[in-house]
Amino acid sequence: MKTTLTHVAGLCFVATGAIAETSTLTIYTYDGFNSDWGPGPQIEANFEAECACDLEFVAAGDGAAVLSRLKLEGANTDADIVLGLDTNLTADAAATGLFAASGVSATYDLPIEWSDDTFVPFDWGYFAFVAGKDVDAPANFRELAASDLKIVIQDPRSSTPGLGLVLWVEAAYGDEAGRIWADLADNIVTVTPGWSEAYGLFLEGEADAVLSYTTSPAYHLIAEGDDSKTSWAFDEGHYMQVEVAAKVASTDVPEFADAFLVFMTTEGFQSVIPTTNWMYPAVTPAAGLPEGFETLVTPSTALLLSSENAAATSGSAIDAWRAALAQ
Repeated sequence: MKTTLTHVAGLCFVATGAIAETSTLTIYTYDGFNSDWGPGPQIEANFEAECACDLEFVAAGDGAAVLSRLKLEGANTDADIVLGLDTNLTADAAATGLFAASGVSATYDLPIEWSDDTFVPFDWGYFAFVAGKDVDAPANFRELAASDLKIVIQDPRSSTPGLGLVLWVEAAYGDEAGRIWADLADNIVTVTPGWSEAYGLFLEGEADAVLSYTTSPAYHLIAEGDDSKTSWAFDEGHYMQVEVAAKVASTDVPEFADAFLVFMTTEGFQSVIPTTNWMYPAVTPAAGLPEGFETLVTPSTALLLSSENAAATSGSAIDAWRAALAQ
């Protein structure tokens, strides 16, 4: 069905007092989203101001780990919504049969066409290696592998950036991906379960660069007044990520889940994203992007596998990554 925010919000407010006092909307998400510095706390406050329910974010590791947890719990999960998957995982997620159609109709400011009726996009960006501006930046993965630079990356089995990286190498190099990983192996300091751990190690000086996003330097510039960070622009292109949320089919509060998915497309959610999740919003806020975003690297080529191709490719891409790092 086509849903509007006014209609769904009305469902919240006309609920009986007893329901309004006891209904909880539980959202599984990744650790960074619900951190003190992430968008979770502000979005929770904004949504609860419009809907007579209690919003509870449950951090469950990184994005791929969130899906793994949902698979284990199945229809008995406490989750009403899962937030923080991306298009590399949506085909796998849809195949579980655990998600329901969203009913959301919106106009998105994405660099790709969006027609999925189950997964609702909330932000997007490009994967990149972030480093200090004083580091000589390689022009591509081959130059990185030939250098003495040290990097921190994330595990593709638990992390959406980690999965994005192996698909980035796969999309850019195809049959040569295994050789690229073999050459990169001695550049990798460590592999972390999620993004937060990896970025923390980079900030502690444990590596020259970290797998993150082209938008990450905006955090340092806007929040810290620090313009010393940049992202490396690779001439083979950068892999894109579109992050999404979806309603769990077994939810016992479908009206609140529907309300939240619609809310995701509004100012109360989208205006929070640029300076808390440090990504591009799926719907550009009325005020536009914050000052400082215009300084970010814009990839010359955008790489993105369809959700079906990503699902079909990810297993072999992860195997090539594991084999190279095991040598």
